[in-house]
Amino acid sequence: MRFGVFYELQLPKPWGPGDEARLFHEALQQVVLADRLGYDFAWEVEHHFLEEYSHSSAPEVFLSAAAALTKRIRVGHGIRQVIPNYNHPARTAEALATLDILSNGRLEFGIGEGATRLELGGFGIPAKEKRALALEAGGAIADMMVMEPYPGFEGRGFPMPCRNVLPKPMQSPHPPMWMACTNRDTIKVAAQNGLGALAFSFVDPAEARNWAQIYYDIIRSDQCVPLGHSVNANLAMVSNFSVHRDRAEAIRRGQEGFEFFSYAINALVAHDVRPGRSTLFEDFQKARGARDEEIIAAARMAERNANGIGTPDDIRDHIRAFQEAGVDQVIFLQQCGRNRHDQICESLELFAAEVMPEFAAEVAAREARKAAELEPFIAAAMARKPVRPPMADADIPVVKASVVRAQVNEAAQPAN
Repeated sequence: MRFGVFYELQLPKPWGPGDEARLFHEALQQVVLADRLGYDFAWEVEHHFLEEYSHSSAPEVFLSAAAALTKRIRVGHGIRQVIPNYNHPARTAEALATLDILSNGRLEFGIGEGATRLELGGFGIPAKEKRALALEAGGAIADMMVMEPYPGFEGRGFPMPCRNVLPKPMQSPHPPMWMACTNRDTIKVAAQNGLGALAFSFVDPAEARNWAQIYYDIIRSDQCVPLGHSVNANLAMVSNFSVHRDRAEAIRRGQEGFEFFSYAINALVAHDVRPGRSTLFEDFQKARGARDEEIIAAARMAERNANGIGTPDDIRDHIRAFQEAGVDQVIFLQQCGRNRHDQICESLELFAAEVMPEFAAEVAAREARKAAELEPFIAAAMARKPVRPPMADADIPVVKASVVRAQVNEAAQPAN
């Protein structure tokens, strides 16, 4: 089992001077700590205009800072908005390759499309076309990172002439590719395209087992036709996270933040919003009421509180259940709502000290068995992939010199 940390950069109102800056710098400090403690991945989302819920609109900048401050942890776009209205595919390919180089080959590349009218409408993206546009762009980005030159493209989402997109990434053929998934249908899409599944929904181990079965059945079938130039057969599940030796204290520290995360994304999809006048956290608190003591009382009656919030024994059972369901990575949602930086760090440290070692000891053998079992299926999938042939030198177009430059040269000639 691998472990990741996950950042939306949530900032509930009211906001004070310096709050955004503190949020970003504390998140970076947490990634540095996670790197030192042995966590495997640091994932950062990309969202736009989602006040209070996510202030992470430039993940390439955040991840670059994280890469510069760390040595081992893999830095992941979980996800990058790849539809051309958000980010032109060539600019995405350039940014990915640059970050892969600067991180010494530690980059993971998740693709996504956005879900809210705030984002889609803000960039003029038709909601009904977003999946097709994202997959089209994802395939083009993979080609741009591999082909020299990129032959050009004329598709639904963007046109582009032949160009050599630079630099090329350090990882070959390119950083592992993932896709954001929120339900069984998107799990199927990820598997059909040979992409790792970033399951950003909170499901119990029984449902996780269903998702893993669906995902790996497709990876093994002739339905898997890779979008990129490799198959990344991995299933990662997001989990809430707050660990303390006293279960009640773990709930007090983490339960409200976890509930706000779930409330906020549902509200942003379903409710009307007035930009610049968000009342998201205020509305959440009114709807929630004072629930912590009620939850604590119920948790005290249970033998385990296996939902990612609790004691080391609680979370050990939680992780083991996901592992037995077929999940490859658990991504911890620790920075959400008003969860405090010092308490987040304490949870990361306690988990790393008392729970992580037993799972880390099993990783190499488990992943070797999985790789051997999937090798023929991945080879068959790669054989099914349609590959654009490299361009012959004679077919590479000559890009004419600039007309503007010719006019400048003419203007520079001395007058008669």
